[in-house]
Amino acid sequence: PMTQEIMQLYPMPVREVALEGAFLAHELRQYQPAGGRPYFYTNFVTSIDGRIAIPREDGSGMKVPPNTANDRDWRLFQELAAQADIIISSGRYLRDWAEGRAQEILQVDDPHFADLRRWRQQQGLPPQPDIAIISGSLDFPVPDVLTAGSRKVVVFTTANHDPQRARKIEDRAGQVIVAGEDGVSGAELARLMGRLGYHTVYSATGPKVHHLLLADNVLDRLYLTLAARMLGGRPFSSVVEGNTFASAVDLRLNSLYLDSYALGGLGQLFTVYDVVH
Repeated sequence: PMTQEIMQLYPMPVREVALEGAFLAHELRQYQPAGGRPYFYTNFVTSIDGRIAIPREDGSGMKVPPNTANDRDWRLFQELAAQADIIISSGRYLRDWAEGRAQEILQVDDPHFADLRRWRQQQGLPPQPDIAIISGSLDFPVPDVLTAGSRKVVVFTTANHDPQRARKIEDRAGQVIVAGEDGVSGAELARLMGRLGYHTVYSATGPKVHHLLLADNVLDRLYLTLAARMLGGRPFSSVVEGNTFASAVDLRLNSLYLDSYALGGLGQLFTVYDVVH
């Protein structure tokens, strides 16, 4: 176990808490948003200069910077994934998986996270959350491993999608659902996920999906880790990317933790914000 504690700075009083279990204690499954829609939450780790992703060396898209990624943040990422009924990912993630460059999002088979597997069992949940993919192009493979057991892959796409690709995905994996005209709509996504019976939805993908959830006011909570490093460079991805919101998205601090042991002692802040609806 990761023995060094983190400091809970907010809410007061300041106190030490164990890193392991810090985010499980948030009990995200307790929340019941209005209108029967699921509870949506997301998580990013960012450098001080706002970078969540930088280009891969081979030019094939973006990756989390190795200078901000760390096992203490990853532990809490896993605790958030463990509380999900379904995890939103991307077509790119499935393409990477097919090429051997990706791994399970929730790593219940890793002995380090055996406690999270047990936790899901105790809650009466299957070992793995289902996977949701948001994609207009439908240009990705569905790896066998994702549909093992009773697990579902649900693909949300646009009205003008390629029907042949949709059929191919449905033959392999389950459902392709239209959730918008030209782009997938956050409101429609939330409505459909509620209808499918999902209660907690973890968005583990990038800034564009983050934008569509925020634009339609369906995101409920943002977990943002601030790693004490600056990276510079371009291009880069930041926490949210897309058009300026019609009105600013208001957030309220829910909790704040200082982890002074990460990144060889540089430390990082775990900030938790609730979206004001």
